[in-house]
Amino acid sequence: MVETIYVNTTKRTQFIDITTKVEEVVKKHNIDDGICVVYVPHTTAGVTINENADPSVPEDILKILNQIIPWQADYKHLEGNSPAHIKASLIGSSVTVIVENNRLVLGTWQAIFFCEFDGPRNRKVWVKCIKG
Repeated sequence: MVETIYVNTTKRTQFIDITTKVEEVVKKHNIDDGICVVYVPHTTAGVTINENADPSVPEDILKILNQIIPWQADYKHLEGNSPAHIKASLIGSSVTVIVENNRLVLGTWQAIFFCEFDGPRNRKVWVKCIKG
């Protein structure tokens, strides 16, 4: 069964830690051993795993993405959000996490981040847990 997590973003570009919400889905489905797929069904947003101990890490990632993919350029897409599509393609739309003992197996400093590139918006994240 696919569970939906709702994410409300407040900035044009933003990383939001959704690890706790994903863990709640794993616990709800009592996954002792398996995998958890986290998927973002939007073309201007993504999902990634990275450090959460120091908030400057996601800030730095966004800073550099915004530098190398500027909002103003000779883009052809008429909607005006080509940079968001490019950033989402680079980051990716899904991550897969191992589950053991009803918990996500992440590194000490790792977290799952929803990545907004065309906000603010109301977004969805789909989570599918598969027992091993």
